[in-house]
Amino acid sequence: MIRRLEQKDAPYMLEWMRDKTISCNFQRSFETMTLQDVAAFIEKSFDDANRHFAVVDAQDEYMGTISLKNISYKDKDAEYAIAMRKRAQGTGAAGRATEELLQYALEELGLHKVYLNVLADNVRACRFYEKCGFTCDPDRKDMAEVRGQYKERVWYSRLLEG
Repeated sequence: MIRRLEQKDAPYMLEWMRDKTISCNFQRSFETMTLQDVAAFIEKSFDDANRHFAVVDAQDEYMGTISLKNISYKDKDAEYAIAMRKRAQGTGAAGRATEELLQYALEELGLHKVYLNVLADNVRACRFYEKCGFTCDPDRKDMAEVRGQYKERVWYSRLLEG
């Protein structure tokens, strides 16, 4: 289940940000994030351009963050992102949250397409995106600087249907 981020989620967000086995797969470094930084992010996490949600369990405990970023009402698309706590991995929560977010993108925002980019060597994430119905665009590859190294980045997208 997804809901808007709340301040009570901040310590749990910091948990995955500081977990090197999770954060090593992201293009952005979260190592210097503080509880105050995360609280400030939560305050600004929901506007016309970006919608960041908490993935929660049945007891409303934060399991991860799932987002629509760079929302374009003109092009009817947005960028997808997800980060899950280690204890949520393998539970199916990410897949269920993804479907809920895509339904929200279609029904609430009227979007037609959701896209994402991922480091090519993050095979686990690529398999997850494909399982969720995202298609890799073989013609759209580029490089991203990640902690001083250039890594190949691949792009996926999914068309939304009613």
